[in-house]
Amino acid sequence: MTTSPAVAWTGADPYAAALHAGRGPLFLRRTDGWLLPLDVERWCARADPVDREVLDRCEGAVLDVGCGPGRLVAELAARGRTVLGIDVSAAAVDHAVRLGGQALRRSVFEPLPGQGRWGTVLLMDGNVGIGGDPGALLDRVAQLLVPGGLLIAEAAPVDVDERADVHLTDAHDAVGAPFLWARLGTPALLRYARGWEQEGQWTAGGRRFVALRSRRASSSAEPPKSTAVISSQRARKPSVDWPVADR
Repeated sequence: MTTSPAVAWTGADPYAAALHAGRGPLFLRRTDGWLLPLDVERWCARADPVDREVLDRCEGAVLDVGCGPGRLVAELAARGRTVLGIDVSAAAVDHAVRLGGQALRRSVFEPLPGQGRWGTVLLMDGNVGIGGDPGALLDRVAQLLVPGGLLIAEAAPVDVDERADVHLTDAHDAVGAPFLWARLGTPALLRYARGWEQEGQWTAGGRRFVALRSRRASSSAEPPKSTAVISSQRARKPSVDWPVADR
């Protein structure tokens, strides 16, 4: 049986071990044995020039979905920006906080602080794959953004559109629980982004990015409503009062 991505990543010992060490090897493995190497060293480092170019484009308060060990959250915090990272991995959240960022252990599909009031949502490092259903993820992101808000997503460096059961594994064949994941190249991501306005796309450092803008609501429109909770994970609360936070 496939496990919820929230549960799978939380209990994935290879992932926690890799973040603790600050290096891989770490892979996503499909059921047919195909391996996708994961760039743990880059994730655990400080934001690089390609990351910083992405962050220069952010507007308003920023929500980093699947923030991992928190390099982007820490960089934005150092710039004095209002930013929150969310991740279902306790190890990732702990790492992000140690870097100086604010992070919650929570799934993107759970109720979140500031729903409908984030200026920018980030889906970096392949996180367009969260949940294995790109359409549902994009719908959820639209609920989190202000009307006309900005989504910056990192697409796969190849033209691919696939959904698969995967699990995390390392060089010693330690494995985490299986979960659904998706891989999208830029053309596939744009196909799923119905109702979004394309803001731009670019390539830097061998990585591909797409910027999308959500629909602008009329003045009479009601604020977005949260989706149902799909995980029972306990959340960590930020240590400061967030200007965008729900109380």
